[in-house]
Amino acid sequence: MKSIISAVFAFFLIFSFSTAQENRLGNNPLSSSEIYHQIEKLGFLGSALFVAAHPDDENTRLISWLDNEKMARTAYLSLTRGDGGQNLIGSELREQLGMIRTQELLEARNIDGGEQFFTRANDFGYSKHPDETLEIWDKEAVLSDVVRIIRKFKPDVIVNRFDHRSPGSTHGHHTSSAMLSVEAFDLAGNKSAYPEQLDNLETWQPERLFFNTSWWFYGSRDAFAKADKTNLIEVESGNYYPYSGRSNGEIAALSRSQHQSQGFGSSGSRGTSTEYLEFLKGSFPEDKSDLFSGINTSWSRIDESGSVEKVWRKLLVNYDFKNPSASLNQLLKLKTQLEKLPDSYWKEVKLKEVRQLVLDMTGVYLNATVNQPYATPGETVDVDIEITNRALQSLNFKVNGNSDLQIIKNNQRVLPNNSSTTVEAQLSIPKNQKPTNPYYLEQEGSLGMYAVADESLIGLPETDEPFSVSMDLIFDGQKINYEVPIIYQTTDRVRGEVYEPFHIKPAVSISFTQPNYIVTNFEEPTEVIATVKAFQDVKNFSIVTSAKGDWKISTTNADLSPIKAGMSREFTFNVLPKPGTEADLQFRFIANGQVFNQEVVTVAYNHIPDQQLLKPAASRMVALDLKNAAKSVAYINGAGDDVTQAIEAMGTTVVKYNPNELPADLSMFDAVVVGIRAFNVAPDAMTNIQPQLNAFVNNGGTLLMQYNTNRGVRSDALGPLEITLSRKRVTDENAAVVFLAPEHPVLNTPNQLTAKDFEGWVQERGLYFPDAWDSAFTPVLGMSDKGEPITKGSLIVAEYGKGHVVYTGLSLFRELPAGVPGAYRLLANMLSLSSNKSTIEKETDQKL
Repeated sequence: MKSIISAVFAFFLIFSFSTAQENRLGNNPLSSSEIYHQIEKLGFLGSALFVAAHPDDENTRLISWLDNEKMARTAYLSLTRGDGGQNLIGSELREQLGMIRTQELLEARNIDGGEQFFTRANDFGYSKHPDETLEIWDKEAVLSDVVRIIRKFKPDVIVNRFDHRSPGSTHGHHTSSAMLSVEAFDLAGNKSAYPEQLDNLETWQPERLFFNTSWWFYGSRDAFAKADKTNLIEVESGNYYPYSGRSNGEIAALSRSQHQSQGFGSSGSRGTSTEYLEFLKGSFPEDKSDLFSGINTSWSRIDESGSVEKVWRKLLVNYDFKNPSASLNQLLKLKTQLEKLPDSYWKEVKLKEVRQLVLDMTGVYLNATVNQPYATPGETVDVDIEITNRALQSLNFKVNGNSDLQIIKNNQRVLPNNSSTTVEAQLSIPKNQKPTNPYYLEQEGSLGMYAVADESLIGLPETDEPFSVSMDLIFDGQKINYEVPIIYQTTDRVRGEVYEPFHIKPAVSISFTQPNYIVTNFEEPTEVIATVKAFQDVKNFSIVTSAKGDWKISTTNADLSPIKAGMSREFTFNVLPKPGTEADLQFRFIANGQVFNQEVVTVAYNHIPDQQLLKPAASRMVALDLKNAAKSVAYINGAGDDVTQAIEAMGTTVVKYNPNELPADLSMFDAVVVGIRAFNVAPDAMTNIQPQLNAFVNNGGTLLMQYNTNRGVRSDALGPLEITLSRKRVTDENAAVVFLAPEHPVLNTPNQLTAKDFEGWVQERGLYFPDAWDSAFTPVLGMSDKGEPITKGSLIVAEYGKGHVVYTGLSLFRELPAGVPGAYRLLANMLSLSSNKSTIEKETDQKL
């Protein structure tokens, strides 16, 4: 009978587990066995902090083991938000990619049980040495953030993902994260270190520090097997958890699979598995099988807590798996005993856990939702507040109004068993309410650091929902107050019930039709279109445009009549540039005494909550001496990029295709461009169309392939000629560029390139350059980072039949959206290769 009950509990937990993945903002009901596990966790008063550099660096297996097996309070400190990486699911880069990866980390922690922290460090891209990293990051600022988070979270154990003793052997961010963690381990307990933090925090000295090593750090499994393991703690991390029906490896895989923008979908593992922790600092564990041994993790850690422990043990012994709410009285006694104790960190942590367990144990459902995804300052919206009593004989509740929230009816009553009610309310958005925006993007930062004005926010992944509802619930005579965030709820015909954040938008959003305008005609004005979308009714407004330098702007369409909410209006301008210069065209919309000059960007994917970003409304205009012979291009979609916009900005017609949609006849195109990482994300489809691409090139077309990673890509997979990819990259965006084949057409026709074309690049030169290729290829450019040998594979070009094959690992997907002039000139030359050839041949025939 016992096994049957366990199986039923496991089924219900699996159901709630999968629901939790999609409804992080909503209610996540727990099964009876999972509630019991949460009660068990009340009795472990210990914590661990895992430290690394990026989203995806964390060892989800170890984080899950710490939370689920050891039952420790566990968190992951990612020094950056992954802003400098690539995006496999869309075209978002930089700040928007950081927003996606922040949410993916929160989804991962929602599954493996950990919490999430960040520093202000900005992921500026790949770095080969911590010296560069810590200079760009501002070492002291990031170190102070690490110390702050340690003092706030108070970990007993810190675990580094990377080795601080091997600078230059891996990503500079990786090594830097370990180096900073080692320093912060000592500084967090030192009153003279960052004393300004002690106005709100206390010093804290962690007990011990580890490095989460593995055979990889030893070079091979054989070397690791022979290594001295005296200083290593071995952890069995393949545990099976009957209360969840999952092994630790399965939970870890579900967690890691949330990193969808990086393509880290993982399969769960079952059976024994070992993690290794190398002891670095502090006290060595008394028991080598337990990294917490010798640390007091019992209730006695809280002064005068003997009575609390007795109540907790009785709660465990008498817990009724068939009727969890029968244990409510004992849980409330535990809460009462906790409240009597002297104030302390662990008292507050455990009280928060108990308050949540009251809801879990009784099955009480609380929700506050609106039926619209956003509102604007000054607007009033209806709020539905649902309270459901699913297990108690009766539930007494009261919903509290405030200056923003007016209760319409049903704010106080007694709910009988298994009944639900909805309290109607109205939320008035203050006129001075700030629009929703990531707190770390409110101010302009630097290349390596985000700027955060409110120090209390440092470390947080995000701020709380802007509005919440206060509710008083009475359980056996005890009043407990709960703050329930107001969120947006809808029903999608495919996804079903969906919860999203409730965003506050400004009155208007301003955007330009093109993020970059490449101006090649300096005699005639260029037409620029700005679109204003109204989120509330606007009238009596004016508009102002500006561009630095001697650029001349005239308005051709300035309809100043009122704009209704939900409507958009285009404003057209003629811009006459100053040759050889660049300018950011800015648009300001002035209404009701306010100046609006931002675009509202929504980042929406099904696996994370919808995000909103406010960014300056500007379009980069480049007056460029550019010639482009390519009239039409077929673009094969890859992992996601904005390169097609750049090609169109040069006057070329672009037709986008997924790899399996490429038309049989490509003769109408001058070139076929393969999007970034297409051979990684769609290898089978790219293999299927390879004969078609080969024939296109053979008949006179140009095939331009952008960067791919070397993982799983065969040398014969990239077009008609062999190319072997490596992990070589040049991270210094200012690295010198050598013209290896200065007479090659790609450097001379139709635009003659010079060293100036490689100035002003952003983040990097390029990545995953080939290190071997067919002899038909000509290496065109050489470059290297400081102290490294020159690499010649950043751009290789070959003639094949009547056409050309081009492979480049240069980061055009970054440079083109940034409006880098030289990147456009180089792109035009690559796309024009076959067109130039036919033009030259025609001119030669005419002369003969």
